[in-house]
Amino acid sequence: MVQKKSGIKSFKPGEILFNANDAAESLFIIQSGQIRLYIPKGRGFVDIAILRSGEVIGEMAYFDDKASRRSCTAAAIVTTEVIEISFKAFAKTMGGLNPWFKTIINTLADRLRKTNDRVKALETNSMSFGKAGSVGEYVFFHSADIVKLLSTYYLVYKCHSEKKEAHFEIHMNKLKFYLFDVYSFSEVKFEEFNNLLRNEGLLELELDKDNLPKIMKVKNVDAFRAMLVFFNTQRVIDDSKKLKISTKCQKFLKAIMDNLVLQGTTDERAEVNISDILDGFKAKNEPISDEDLRDAIDAGLAGDIMVGKTNRLTSLVQYSRVKKLYPAIKMMNAIKQVNESKTAHK
Repeated sequence: MVQKKSGIKSFKPGEILFNANDAAESLFIIQSGQIRLYIPKGRGFVDIAILRSGEVIGEMAYFDDKASRRSCTAAAIVTTEVIEISFKAFAKTMGGLNPWFKTIINTLADRLRKTNDRVKALETNSMSFGKAGSVGEYVFFHSADIVKLLSTYYLVYKCHSEKKEAHFEIHMNKLKFYLFDVYSFSEVKFEEFNNLLRNEGLLELELDKDNLPKIMKVKNVDAFRAMLVFFNTQRVIDDSKKLKISTKCQKFLKAIMDNLVLQGTTDERAEVNISDILDGFKAKNEPISDEDLRDAIDAGLAGDIMVGKTNRLTSLVQYSRVKKLYPAIKMMNAIKQVNESKTAHK
């Protein structure tokens, strides 16, 4: 059997370090980034924890003879760098320690393993179940999760944030207190939501006095409230009435808004030259057609596309509604993409 080699390794977001039931042959020290630990279960997952810089993964298998295989899957959440140390190399270091030290570690490992087994049996908040207890379609972010997160962010920023020039900031620990200690919210989902907000340009992280990226900077606190109203409304209405905007339609709406901004339009409703927008997509080699505006038309955000005498396509767009709903639409599709990416990790 080829022995694992020690060394520094880098992982892209979503890349797997190891899968559950893989042979355990090394441990990992996280140099930078974040690692998500989870257990595949049916068509879903049970999330265990998120580990960060300075923490160790996979060391229990060395001390616990019963853990010759990985008990969970580990995947990078963001770009992550780790030091992999093979058990063979680690054994050389351990060989110089007193025998009683390993005995103590083995006892602690056995106790921790039993505790983890109990936690895994209870931690099913990320699972959904179908009829007769069968595992249903996995959903990482449920609508109730998003409502809870947005309402907490909004209230905490309103009550505790400090105004600094063009942004508001709080320490991450303040949010953690409310989400973890008060609401018992999942740390995994909190971290994923923060990454989502950063990717969408709604949140920036800055180093605190301990040189940790825990100062959370937000430019528009009221954006949380606007999205909260949207998601809470979507959560309680019938599926047939929920707003459904594809990612291509989202791009179409963004192009329409950009077009109207260039025109200096401030009207509540405005006629848009759809032909010009389609030409812009074509120039960028984006496969978006006039049919991709259909979701917006069905939702009443835009009128049917009209054909003029010179085959010029136009549509009457509800400009003020589109501007108001667009951030929530963008967030809705970002959440959908996160859920789809989690489902794909099998």
